[in-house]
Amino acid sequence: MRFDPAGGVVCLGETMAVLVPAEPGPVRSARTWTRAIGGAESNVAMHLARLGVRSRWVGAVGDDALGGAVLDFVSGAGVDVSAVHVDPDRPTGLYVKEADPTGTRTRYYRRGSAASAMGVDTLDRVKLDDVALIHVTGITAALSDGCLDLLRAVLARPRPVPVSFDLNWRPALWRDRDPAVLRDLADAADIVLVGSDEAHAVWGVDGVDDLRALLPSPTTLVIKHGERGATVVEDGAAVFHQALRVDVVEPVGAGDAFAAGYLAAHLSGETPTRRLRAGHLQAASALLTSEDVGEPLPADVTVPLLDADPATWAAAHLGRPS
Repeated sequence: MRFDPAGGVVCLGETMAVLVPAEPGPVRSARTWTRAIGGAESNVAMHLARLGVRSRWVGAVGDDALGGAVLDFVSGAGVDVSAVHVDPDRPTGLYVKEADPTGTRTRYYRRGSAASAMGVDTLDRVKLDDVALIHVTGITAALSDGCLDLLRAVLARPRPVPVSFDLNWRPALWRDRDPAVLRDLADAADIVLVGSDEAHAVWGVDGVDDLRALLPSPTTLVIKHGERGATVVEDGAAVFHQALRVDVVEPVGAGDAFAAGYLAAHLSGETPTRRLRAGHLQAASALLTSEDVGEPLPADVTVPLLDADPATWAAAHLGRPS
């Protein structure tokens, strides 16, 4: 599954190193660990690159081994990382993850990180030549006052290119901050992606009509209903499409994958149905792995399903690769 939009995408936000136990059992007993990379915006950038979309990740890492690992991993996926700031004084953020099919528990070590020091001046590194979209998430707004100012600057009008905003609700980040700002940030975007469960947690509403009333300004509103499917609200109409049946290994990263699939198809001028299918197909590639960015599904799976008749789509069932 590949797309060829006219311009590229800039994904702006934090990426951290991740430690995952490499053996079963309680985390406190683990002696061996696997180092991975985690960041909503860079996840989207990597998925976009796999889908044929030129993507650039803009963020900040420390001048340390973990920061180097982040840059190597993201650039190795075909993403332009030339605008990432390497901070000589602050460390790369880190989180520890314990995950299984029932959920994921995480512990963050990001206070005082390089990414938390980002501010409006970060935009000085964002070149918009041949860029069709800037993608941001609500995570950045919670990292620091400077990061919140950065998001407000990205979303200020008039602006040179459209902006997509994924709510990406992380309650642990908002314990000492007011999440009320998320409504204004979302309503200022051109494309908004939000899970109905997230919307209920943050705003107390989860229905399609209620969310559209809450966020009247975005041209496109994409509401994800978990394993049921997703809805596009646009031009006064709502289009729902059911999700694929997938044998879930671990859910973390699926939302970022969905966002990339949807945005790649959206920028290529696809219909709402094909956009949602592209999102569901890309999400499936993440659901079938314990990594935040899994291996892409083979073309002989994605290409037929993208244009399958409704009965074939409904009957599809994707299992973990043997």
